[in-house]
Amino acid sequence: MIDRRSLIRAGAGLVMLAPLRALAAERGLDVALINARVWTPGAGGSRMSAVGIMGERIAAVGADQVKALVTPKTKVIDLKGAFLTPAFTDNHTHFLIGSTTLSQADLLSAKDRADFAARIGAVAKARPGKWILGGSWDEQRLGGALPTHEWIDAVTPDTPVAVPRTDLHLYLLNKVAMKLAGITRDTPDPPGGVIVRDANGEPTGVVKDNAKVLVERVIPPMSDAETDAIMRQGIAHGLSKGVAQIHNPELDWRTYESLRRLRAKCETDMRFYAFVPLPDWEKMAAIVDKEGRGDDWVRWGGLKALADGSLGSRTAVFHDHYDDAPDQTGVRVTTLANLREWITAADAKGLHITTHAIGDQANDDVLDIYRDVEKTNGVKDRRFRIEHAQHLSAAAIPRFAQQKVIASVQPYHAIDDGRWAIKRIGAERLKGTYAFKSLMDAGATVTFGSDWPVAPLDPLTGVYGAVTRRTIDGANPDGWLPEQKVTVEQALTAYTLNNAFAGFMDDRTGKIAPGYYADLTVMDADLTTIDPLKIEGVKVLHTFVGGKARYSA
Repeated sequence: MIDRRSLIRAGAGLVMLAPLRALAAERGLDVALINARVWTPGAGGSRMSAVGIMGERIAAVGADQVKALVTPKTKVIDLKGAFLTPAFTDNHTHFLIGSTTLSQADLLSAKDRADFAARIGAVAKARPGKWILGGSWDEQRLGGALPTHEWIDAVTPDTPVAVPRTDLHLYLLNKVAMKLAGITRDTPDPPGGVIVRDANGEPTGVVKDNAKVLVERVIPPMSDAETDAIMRQGIAHGLSKGVAQIHNPELDWRTYESLRRLRAKCETDMRFYAFVPLPDWEKMAAIVDKEGRGDDWVRWGGLKALADGSLGSRTAVFHDHYDDAPDQTGVRVTTLANLREWITAADAKGLHITTHAIGDQANDDVLDIYRDVEKTNGVKDRRFRIEHAQHLSAAAIPRFAQQKVIASVQPYHAIDDGRWAIKRIGAERLKGTYAFKSLMDAGATVTFGSDWPVAPLDPLTGVYGAVTRRTIDGANPDGWLPEQKVTVEQALTAYTLNNAFAGFMDDRTGKIAPGYYADLTVMDADLTTIDPLKIEGVKVLHTFVGGKARYSA
């Protein structure tokens, strides 16, 4: 007799198919999904119509194979022609921050300065004296000028405010928050950060990149219970969008710590790969040495580095000056010397490294460091990543494939930034901007995600952006930089199997095959056949994670 529980608990590597098939033949399927339109990476035009689930795993694929294993105890779900794919993985979120925004002011849709202030004022009135931290904003939707503390001081006389720009590289502070942080005209810019000042040298309330630390250190931390409750809200939200796994390249330990607590209580419902800050590589190395890397619900061992800032804040590092700021080329958030030292040391300990790089200079620098680290530490399956890989020199694009560096990109940024990016860097440098197709054509592994809450936690919006390249203002009906459009199949592969590869799980997630985890997303329309302009309107019907329907519409 086969021990079913030990088979189902197996959490690493591909379960041997022979025991799985034997168990299915002996006991029958737990769940049979029938009358579906099944898509999986690499299948080409061939389609199956049924998937059979045993415990956490896929036991059979195809109508005949599934039918043969159905018993009276099998739960048969007729999907009535719905579209069934491997469940989505999001390659890049700030999950705790994003989860927090679900209950904060919606500033991104504010129509003007008065509306912006009114929304913050409403939260301050409802929660007097408590920090307002969520609700990202975008000055491009408010006329183009950066907001100042004067916009919101009148409606927050006793409530501290630190709300992030949509790219998370800037905060807008009010006077109360600046006073608590000790920010005055005499406060120097910290290394890798900027305190924006007016013509008289007074702080405007906007702080960039490493200057954010000045206020972050005085914000009272949430309790563990509050943090975990917020995380649960985010998990429910992600599951409703068809997301079964999250990669979280974070710059603190809060999400990691919450995930450890949730996993101990079996309350994740979604898979997570948690990254922590690169400067803390020794701490993470010690955890891995002592405890391993977690299980297939919550894993760790990844490190996140920052090479530069963002395009919107003009802190992304470019070879040449910004077109709309001739005195600026960006801000190195981490020195090249530190990046090189820490990445080399962490890689030698077998830790997985990804680096945020936006500007073309920053991307070239990171590729150089990765190349040199491989020479120093030797060839191995390290799967280096660059988060965003946003603006690339012509020489950088083929290097991703040549060096086997994963381009971890977020398609929504293209249809958002496409409204105004030309103002920052001009037409010539746009040729390497969000170059998804060029990277794929060069043979690079390209993965997709959101950067939530910078963009919506919604893979369907990401697929729409990658396939149509239509900016969110509707100004580019044929697509912004249309030569970089990808196919629906390429986009789906980037959200499934490629993300599995980028997280060292491609032997057990990312495609529909016997032995793989039954992580599946069911939608109400076939993305490969409908008009791409309708993809945004497609609805998620079910999200299965580990064989269980964790969300149903």
